[in-house]
Amino acid sequence: MTATSPAPPSADQGPDAVPWGRVGALVGGQAAVQLGSFGLLIAMNWTAVQIGGTKAVTLLMLAATVPRALMLVFGGAVADTLGPRFVLLRTTSARAALLVAGAVVTATTHALWPLVLIALVEGMLLGLAGPASGVLLPRFASGDQLARANSAYAMVLRVAPILGTPAGAWLITVGELWVAFAAAAVTGAIWLGCLLYVTRGFTRPVRQKGGPSLLRRSGDGFRLLARHPRLRWMFIASLCLDMAFSWPAEVALPLLVHQRGWGVGAVAMVLAAFSVGALASSALGAVFAHRIPVFVRLVVTGAGLAVGITVMALMASPLTLTAVAAAVGLLSGLNGPAIVTLYQQAAPRDRMGAAMSTLSLAGIGTAPLSIALFSSLSLVLGVQRTWLLCGAIAAVSPIAAFLALRQRPTADGPVPGAPGRQSGEEPAPGAADSPVAAPA
Repeated sequence: MTATSPAPPSADQGPDAVPWGRVGALVGGQAAVQLGSFGLLIAMNWTAVQIGGTKAVTLLMLAATVPRALMLVFGGAVADTLGPRFVLLRTTSARAALLVAGAVVTATTHALWPLVLIALVEGMLLGLAGPASGVLLPRFASGDQLARANSAYAMVLRVAPILGTPAGAWLITVGELWVAFAAAAVTGAIWLGCLLYVTRGFTRPVRQKGGPSLLRRSGDGFRLLARHPRLRWMFIASLCLDMAFSWPAEVALPLLVHQRGWGVGAVAMVLAAFSVGALASSALGAVFAHRIPVFVRLVVTGAGLAVGITVMALMASPLTLTAVAAAVGLLSGLNGPAIVTLYQQAAPRDRMGAAMSTLSLAGIGTAPLSIALFSSLSLVLGVQRTWLLCGAIAAVSPIAAFLALRQRPTADGPVPGAPGRQSGEEPAPGAADSPVAAPA
């Protein structure tokens, strides 16, 4: 027998049916922990530069990203098997303790090895926790209201690097690395407190005897892509955009600006314009996403992003490049949450963690691949032509999104361990959300 609480809202219910108090706590807690994380990232990278230069920073980044990407594969299966509350409370507590230990160690030791070890363990914990975090919002909202909640969540992710990066630089300037660790530990404790409230009433899924092993379940996300066309097309839509945008933003932009003699200030101006545009549209989506058709948020903005990425390579002045970057940011702030929302709505509820781990891999795993692939091609094609190729790849995203909307949604089953969610309590995901047949 599992404990229950009032059922989550269905797609056609109004905003008052959504527990916005829990959603607000989730978004607020995530804002705090993300600020601390970005501040610590800058402080650790700067310290690594002082200790060992470029090689030290590279080692630190590999220690942080590779274990995280690997653990994402298992994180979804763990979340589906043990429940998001079990996973999040333990990984968040362990991370807070790790950061406290990091503050103590770095206050007495000025060496690279503690930073690498901490980054390694933290990456593993974040990889385990990531899919469990992605499961939470669909338990509180659905349909149009899920789109609003995801936009608010995306807004937090946009703000975090804007505020966290200078905060980390300030902490390492006025104090020492241990101060940044201590600040990150405090934000981690805030996140833990929010999770205790947000996941209150969640129960663990009932474990079936003789069911598949955790190792086998770690491949559920990829099996879902093979079985469900809507998920598969949405994965392709996300993958193509991430592939197309990572190299231009991180590598090609500085190269193009340098080739045209515009100065490093142009790079900062372009990236700032993109961030401000994305932040503004994410805030707009948090309020009005339920009033914007999903076809517009997903397909129209995806087409605009492909055009914008292409046009950026052709701009002849810093001002026009900055203006286009701001427009790309505006479109991205609507498109990103729409992709996540449709993916969540299309995933079977009892394997939501596995689905979210696969979607996360499309982002985290794509950046290094994009940089390696397009950097190699640019040696042959040149920076501008390779950038134009990225624009062509981005054009696949709205096509895939349109094909996804034409697929029938996956029938939902009950959510194991969710408070009050019983089979048959809500209609097919997003039944009133799209002008296309098989809405999302």
